Amino acid sequence: MLQTKSPISLQFKVYRGTPELVIPAKPTPYEFKQLSDLENLDCFKVHIPGLTIYSHNPSKNGVDPVAVIRKAIAETLVFYYPFAGRLREDPSGKLVVECTGEGVLFTEADADVTLEQFGYPLTPPFPCLDELLFDVPGSSQIFNSPLVLVQVTRMKCGSFIFGLRYNHTISDAAGLVQFMSAIGEMARGATSPSILPIWERHILNATLNPQKLKPPFTKSGRDISDESSNDRKFPPEHDLCYKAFFLGPAEISALKRHVPAHFGHCSSFEIVTSSVWKCRVIAFQPHPKEETSLIWSVNLRSKFKLPSGYYGNAAVIQMSTSTAKEIIENPLSSTLQLVRNATDKVINIENCAQTLANIKVSRLSYNVSDWRYAGFEKVDFGWGEAVYGGPDYCGPIVGCHMPYKSKNGENGIMLPLCLPRQVIKRFEKELDNMLKDQPFCRDKDVVQSKL
Repeated sequence: MLQTKSPISLQFKVYRGTPELVIPAKPTPYEFKQLSDLENLDCFKVHIPGLTIYSHNPSKNGVDPVAVIRKAIAETLVFYYPFAGRLREDPSGKLVVECTGEGVLFTEADADVTLEQFGYPLTPPFPCLDELLFDVPGSSQIFNSPLVLVQVTRMKCGSFIFGLRYNHTISDAAGLVQFMSAIGEMARGATSPSILPIWERHILNATLNPQKLKPPFTKSGRDISDESSNDRKFPPEHDLCYKAFFLGPAEISALKRHVPAHFGHCSSFEIVTSSVWKCRVIAFQPHPKEETSLIWSVNLRSKFKLPSGYYGNAAVIQMSTSTAKEIIENPLSSTLQLVRNATDKVINIENCAQTLANIKVSRLSYNVSDWRYAGFEKVDFGWGEAVYGGPDYCGPIVGCHMPYKSKNGENGIMLPLCLPRQVIKRFEKELDNMLKDQPFCRDKDVVQSKL
């Protein structure tokens, strides 16, 4: 099991050009595209950033990735022209995209740093994030702003970073990868994307009263039921520690040994998520009655038989809750069962809205995203596949499963975590015990005093 700190102290200079709007290479239809009821939930009214990082390719010496990608974006927007529009509200208050053809924001930059200086493994958080994906003034508004912001940063070693931030209302991770892959195809000389985009947002409209789809969220997606008390539960930035854990086939098999035979097949996501949730709760040494929540998303593409090319949001939120005492004292199989019980619930848009309404943000909340099959690292602009593709940051309540290949060629899951220093030390100890099939909570004096 690999553990490493991210090199967040690395400092370097970035020299940016003037941001510009890249418009479709050809005229596109002017029309209004209505978003689905799912996309009208306030939790989607956020901008989501991410990075894909490309190493130096000697065969591309003398070729400027900035020029290639800028041109490819313009060509791709001919097909994905809603991305060049702006988000509006119609008279009824529902979200629509006005396809204006105004374009996406694009910035070119140069950084005085090499890819090697970012360290191993490449995991979030990355240093100088504000420099690698500059927040152009006025661009982060949800309405009447560009839906996509791109920054391509050349590094002095010949590598480059493709940073992208997008308005979550128009797409999810899978849809964004489809868009980025189309840019890659155009950059490599295609005249049209191999998968043509399909809108069809009405497929994911709710069947119940739309007024039931209004959870109490702000436009930032945060629960506002008790913000002041929630904020006090999180440690200051200087007390946080970032560490990545690699779980290869041997580690995942070791975790699955905790699963009773009657559970049947157990996916890697189920066992890793359950294990991390349990170790994380133990590590916080909480009051026994403190509530803990596990939050994750489920892709609806296969359930709703969405057509190939659909690039809208198609994931709903699932949540499982328990008390700290139950998570700590019961075996791992009980935590796994909590995950399965939530997964087995009827999946629809109305239930997603209700789940969102019930979310309480606290230090014991664990919001996990599965990036293993998103495919960001497979996007190829002509320099080959990315050496990293995914989120640029992980926070105290946010975790993700990243696809990763170790130096010895093992494919596994990378878990970048951000926790208070003492908590992450206890987390590492508990996870190590679990992998070695040792009893949980060996520090009984500390834990029992809380229980």
